[in-house]
Amino acid sequence: MIHPERFIKTLLKKGNFDASDIPVLSANYHTHTWRCRHAEGLEREYIENAIEGGMKVLGFSDHTPYPFPKGYRSTYRMDVSQLEEYAATIGNLKEEYRDDIDIKLGLEVEYYPAYFEALTQLTDQYPFDYFILGQHFLGNEMGDAYSGMPSPSVRKLHRYVVQVKEAMETGRFACVAHPDLLYFVGPEEDYEREMRHLCIHAKKLDIPLEINFLGIYEGRHYPRELFWKIAGEVGNKVIFGCDAHRPDMVINPFSMQEALKLAERCKLERVTYLDI
Repeated sequence: MIHPERFIKTLLKKGNFDASDIPVLSANYHTHTWRCRHAEGLEREYIENAIEGGMKVLGFSDHTPYPFPKGYRSTYRMDVSQLEEYAATIGNLKEEYRDDIDIKLGLEVEYYPAYFEALTQLTDQYPFDYFILGQHFLGNEMGDAYSGMPSPSVRKLHRYVVQVKEAMETGRFACVAHPDLLYFVGPEEDYEREMRHLCIHAKKLDIPLEINFLGIYEGRHYPRELFWKIAGEVGNKVIFGCDAHRPDMVINPFSMQEALKLAERCKLERVTYLDI
């Protein structure tokens, strides 16, 4: 596996990698903050990098808090007690930078049926512009494995697709982040059948699917080309998302280049801006 940072340095030494030849990502709606416990840097640093890179819209969509039962604390999302401060911070920055860039306030949200209504009652108290769906766990998180763990289970694959479809039906989500996160290592015909159902549902509801730059940058199992071939056949709308966990990841020419190649190979219809 080629590490992108080393790959880019090698190309620069050879003189055949020119980031100026790669189109600018005009809008990114997938940006995290330090509150999720696995991102770093200040919001202002993300914004300044986005402006310097020519971005027009930057959406913050940190991992949502969830009103879980007492005694359970998720380790990779902000606490409920941090939500008000998060919304206020992004709101203040939106006003401060309004002449330079359009800042959006969002959340990356899993659909957990047992707690989703309580979550929306909480988030409706604040001026959120959008949610993106990132189904990192099945069920209601507690007692279920991470969706990105390799598994040959067709049952798990089916559960993932059903839960994502149910999430889209709520009307709350502007796009589906890394829809190919589910790491299925069973027969491709099973994967193709189930994921085609997901893509058809997204097409019916006119919800874009995200090609995830973090997966490209870190050499993860996604983006999975088979998924995007299906999306191309179905005719899904596709949006690019940085999934930035550091300020320097907001402008990512390597991932942009690879995402453009993937979109071309799979004949994908790319949209630049979310309808929010």
